Amino acid sequence: MRKLSSLLLLAACLPLLHACVPVVAGGVGAGITMANDRRTSGIYIEDQNIELKVQSRLSDKFHDQVHVNITSYNLALLLTGEAPTPTLRSEAESIVQAVPNVRQVFNEIAVAPLSSFSNRSNDGYITTKVKAHMVEANKFNIVHVKVVTEASVVYLLGIVTRKEAEDATEIARTTSGVSKVVRLFEYLD
Repeated sequence: MRKLSSLLLLAACLPLLHACVPVVAGGVGAGITMANDRRTSGIYIEDQNIELKVQSRLSDKFHDQVHVNITSYNLALLLTGEAPTPTLRSEAESIVQAVPNVRQVFNEIAVAPLSSFSNRSNDGYITTKVKAHMVEANKFNIVHVKVVTEASVVYLLGIVTRKEAEDATEIARTTSGVSKVVRLFEYLD
């Protein structure tokens, strides 16, 4: 009877334990990424904090009026997406420039109607293809290059050598669906 009770208890707990696996795996993955990143751990964490602060401020101000993606890399902030007017685009940039520790802003927000879910999904697909080709090419550590896609334009960020930048650019440029590549790298050499 005791063995049966133990098995029933284990069976009842399995769905709860299953939810822990992504959390543990995510934590391990973030730790591995941080260990291989060329940013210090403090800058890595501050980049995440900047993204959260900017997202919160833009959401509080604009709600659903604009669509802005925020990417912070080594305290440089990339803004992509759409704003229906030049005024909203400028306001978004002003808001993010006031966030502590942001040292540079690349405002690539297009003055355009908000993109559709299918366009955003296609951009995600392009990002995945570019990253997969980078892994397949095995020319540099993939952790050193951040890939962001908006409206089929691929933005490349990272702290890289000139050779890594050239390789990453060529891989992105030759990936199907990419209309343009914008390099926002910081160079080691």
